[in-house]
Amino acid sequence: MGHVDLFRVPAVAISKNERAFFKRLGARVAELRKARDITQVQVAEHLGVSQQTANAYETGYRRIPVSALPPLAGFLGVSLDELVGETAQAKKRGPTPKLQQQLQQISQLPRAKQRFVIEMLDTVLQQSG
Repeated sequence: MGHVDLFRVPAVAISKNERAFFKRLGARVAELRKARDITQVQVAEHLGVSQQTANAYETGYRRIPVSALPPLAGFLGVSLDELVGETAQAKKRGPTPKLQQQLQQISQLPRAKQRFVIEMLDTVLQQSG
């Protein structure tokens, strides 16, 4: 989709502090991704890069472009502050990313199947509440 050119970063020398920041950021991305059962391939596809590039971001071998941070944060279901580790205990709000993905999939089903899923959920919720 043309995203590849947006996220291709030329090699530039960076300071030790910057390198340490990008290593921490990459580790944070890996932690958030794994906690949400998202694969590197899914992250790569969302950002329009190769799986190898997504891996290089997570290991801190390559810098994650600033322009990739908002879509990455959204995909991982966190704020930019949470993504870069700027918040002390990040509070989750709303459904988990996996539940969000399932709701999106359900919304793509034909109406009859959506009604069936809703009836099943209603039944389970009534039994547990």
